[in-house]
Amino acid sequence: MKALDTFANKKVLVLGLAKSGYAAAKLMNELGADVTVNDRGDLSQNEHAKALVKLGVRIVDGGHPLELIDQTTALMIKNPGIPYSNPMIKRAETLGIPVVTEVEIAGRLADAQFIGITGSNGKTTTTMLIGEMMKGSTYEPIVAGNIGTALTSVVQKANEKNVIVAELSSFQLQGTIDFHPHVAVVLNIFDHHLDYHGTVENYAKAKAQITVNQTADDALVYNADSKRVVQFIAEKTKAKKVPFSLKQKVANGVYVSEETIYFKDQAIMKVEEMGLPGEHNLMNALAAVAVAGVYGVSVQHMADVLRSFKGVRHRLEYVGVVQGRTVYNDSKATNSIATSKALHAFPKKEIVLLAGGLDRGNSFDVLVPDLVKAPIKAVLLFGETQQKLKDACLKAKIPFIKEVENVEAAVPEAFALSQPGDVILLSPACASWDQYKSFEQRGDIFIAEVNKFR
Repeated sequence: MKALDTFANKKVLVLGLAKSGYAAAKLMNELGADVTVNDRGDLSQNEHAKALVKLGVRIVDGGHPLELIDQTTALMIKNPGIPYSNPMIKRAETLGIPVVTEVEIAGRLADAQFIGITGSNGKTTTTMLIGEMMKGSTYEPIVAGNIGTALTSVVQKANEKNVIVAELSSFQLQGTIDFHPHVAVVLNIFDHHLDYHGTVENYAKAKAQITVNQTADDALVYNADSKRVVQFIAEKTKAKKVPFSLKQKVANGVYVSEETIYFKDQAIMKVEEMGLPGEHNLMNALAAVAVAGVYGVSVQHMADVLRSFKGVRHRLEYVGVVQGRTVYNDSKATNSIATSKALHAFPKKEIVLLAGGLDRGNSFDVLVPDLVKAPIKAVLLFGETQQKLKDACLKAKIPFIKEVENVEAAVPEAFALSQPGDVILLSPACASWDQYKSFEQRGDIFIAEVNKFR
């Protein structure tokens, strides 16, 4: 880790504890800063807060007192999810105090190169694929970021022999200034998080932060099939462009031709050999191959990873064949776009779909064309969005629709309605918080219920 004394004896305010806030506060304290953590929640029983207090970090909880910020504050490190409309952030900006996320701090401190991955969908799967592929390079990969491990918790152990493979959200990237990945990956840009960013242009601008500091010595791996990615990001980058595409042969990039994956016209493997189903996972694979190609990873290693990689937990996760049914857990599908992609992953098998969850006020009419096209045998609905999803299913003329209490009740119904050779798919198209603590809990319960039929 680079020696950084910029903030020694300077006042640093960490806004929002959580996992990234804890890691950032701990690191800045070790760098000699005068650190205060502020969180609106009650931290009296929080183990991370207790640990920070023992290190000499000041904790202010239960609200956001504006007097914590004044002209002597050198920096604010914010939790990515806290909106910029927050009064604390507004005050910092008014006083000219830099407001960043922990990504910026990690980027300044790391001795290792960064590979940064962003996009509306597919980030986690692509990040994991790249992490596996980079094991075949001359670098030892460290996978971190939005995937669950705070970047400020890994930079201290990373050195020049490492490469940090970082999943990065728009929330994280908006809070960067000088962050500079050697390879940036942009998968897609959909109408996500507009409640946070306001417009798709602002959302795309946040995503574009991944490449604004790149130079001609760096690489931008990008989806050439996405007009938004090309318009908002690829056309403006200074980095070397490495495109990937499902629709066209691209020079110096990765593409599919005659059901074969190619990198710079060199065949990698047949698409049918991949361990992950679905066109969206094929796109993720192309992005990973492009990154691996930049680092000189062998074609054989790329192909081995794509054959053996079975997915990320709760993201079209293969659960197994149970009583002849092939079961997938796609609990991370918390919006219609993700469920749409899942439905297209099984064109030759009949599907029993389990869906529903938190009502965020949107309709599901956007799913109707996918429900029509997919070979759906039955749909089981639960949660607050039962009626809205039922309306969409009726428009799609799904042959059998049933409302059930929850995932636990849906699983036995799914086995009763299916037969050997069918797919049982949990892909809710909704967040989980109406009935479950997280999409992970929802997925774990689904798997546990499925296992009762083994």
